[in-house]
Amino acid sequence: MLRAIWLALVFALCSAGAQAQMAGLARLDAGQSRIVVEGGGAALDLGLSQVVPWRVFTLDEPRRLVLDFRAVDFGQARAADLLQGLPEAALRFGAMRPGWSRLVLDLPAPLRVASAEMRVDAGNGAARLQVRLAPTDAESFMHDAGIPQATGWDMIPAAVPKPNEDGRLVVAIDAGHGGIDPGAQRDGVVEARLMLTLAHELADALQRTGDFQPVLTRSEDVFVPLSERMTLARAAGADVFISLHVDAVDQPQVRGAVVYTQGAEAADRATALMAERHNRGDLLGGVDLAGQDDTVAGVLMDLARRETGPASERLATALVTHLRGAGAAMNDHPHRRAPLWVLNAADFPSVLIEAGFISNPAERTRLDTVIGRQAIILGIVSGLQDWAQSESALGPLQRR
Repeated sequence: MLRAIWLALVFALCSAGAQAQMAGLARLDAGQSRIVVEGGGAALDLGLSQVVPWRVFTLDEPRRLVLDFRAVDFGQARAADLLQGLPEAALRFGAMRPGWSRLVLDLPAPLRVASAEMRVDAGNGAARLQVRLAPTDAESFMHDAGIPQATGWDMIPAAVPKPNEDGRLVVAIDAGHGGIDPGAQRDGVVEARLMLTLAHELADALQRTGDFQPVLTRSEDVFVPLSERMTLARAAGADVFISLHVDAVDQPQVRGAVVYTQGAEAADRATALMAERHNRGDLLGGVDLAGQDDTVAGVLMDLARRETGPASERLATALVTHLRGAGAAMNDHPHRRAPLWVLNAADFPSVLIEAGFISNPAERTRLDTVIGRQAIILGIVSGLQDWAQSESALGPLQRR
């Protein structure tokens, strides 16, 4: 019943006059917004420049509140400016798809949506969304949690690249994070935006060789779930998958690029922490993980990995060699293995490249410039060329 009420609120836009205000993009007024978690409950008050369609729901494991909008520009607002009573990391917001925005709040206890409404100022068309959360029990929370099923609210999937038909090797370039999931951040450098820039530059370089057909799993600053990244690569007929990231750790002296391949477990704590950060992207984005298995099993998968697993290892070796040869700064342990969800595809070789550590001031400055990224791009391109030639000698690369 509650879920139906919440959905009914989505298009309760108060008046025909208010609907006329929806021509532009709604913007968050951070000065008129606050999220307070105290006294066993929570209150969300969001000031918006105009009315906008919205919905609210909860997710379990872990407990989260999700607000979807079509759409809101959060501008330069920071979680710390809005949130009271919880750590800054408990709140995140941003783009989900073109025309879609999402806010996700981690809940410290089982809380139910007691009330939710959007009010509009008849004078200037500004809107205020108010959501009140009250305590409930764990069983009731679990029962009510889940993404509501409603026409018109299915997230539009990312555009599927067209399969290549001219014989060139298809390289799926996956710019890590995006939209509501910004990834690592240091002194204004944001992983999601930096890797999107690197992905475009790498795609241009690969295209110019004439040997490769690059496809991007995302071409703008939007959120793409981890499983969908692999699906997009597969739909494009990818022969190889390269996920691009940078890292940030507490030790500013740590530096250098690292190439990761899939492994059953991390060999050290640093690698384990890296895998944990990258694997929680869907959780950060407010994706419903209920019923999803964290393991990829099955006889066919295992058989496929007998070919793609060793090919991934050979690709990692070639990339490390050529990145070093191109003058890229390399980590003391440049090839590592970790249980990374985005490398779970069994039907094409996959690697994840950490281009460096933006927690290192010198490396952050270098990676944030076009010239500073050139060694990374050159190393990846030449590494792919070397690997492709070697694989051809072993046998024709199977078209997916």
